Amino acid sequence: MKMPIYIGLAVTSHISGVPCKAVFSNVTVTGAGTDKPWADQDVGLITNVAEPMYVVLNDRAVVYHLDPSVVTKDVWSQWVIPLQAFADLGVDLANVNTIGIGVGTRGNTTNAGGQGQMYFDDIRLYRP
Repeated sequence: MKMPIYIGLAVTSHISGVPCKAVFSNVTVTGAGTDKPWADQDVGLITNVAEPMYVVLNDRAVVYHLDPSVVTKDVWSQWVIPLQAFADLGVDLANVNTIGIGVGTRGNTTNAGGQGQMYFDDIRLYRP
C-alpha cells in the first residue's frame, strides 16, 4: 500500500441520539509506517469547508440537508429524509436504482468545491 495508511477503530450505540463511549486497550499495529505516534479524530471534522450536503435518487431527484454547515459538525447526527420528499420530485419509490450522497451543489462542475472528510454509517430505509 502507498503511504499514508489509515487504520481506525470505531464504536456506535445503534440508538439514535444516544452517544456511547468505548475504551480500546492493547491495540498493536506492526509493519511499515507504524513508527509514528497515534492520532485520534472525532466523527465529524470541523475543519471541513462548509458546503451543502444532499442525497440524490436515480441520478435526478435531489434533497438537500437543511443545515448548510452540516459537513462541519464534530458530533454524529442523524439526517431523516421523508420518502415523500423524493416522491414529490417525481421519483417512483418502487423503482429506485441508485442512491448517491454528495457535497456541494449538485450538477455544478464549474466551481471548485470544498475539501475535507465525511464519515457515514447506518444508511437505512424505513417503512412508514
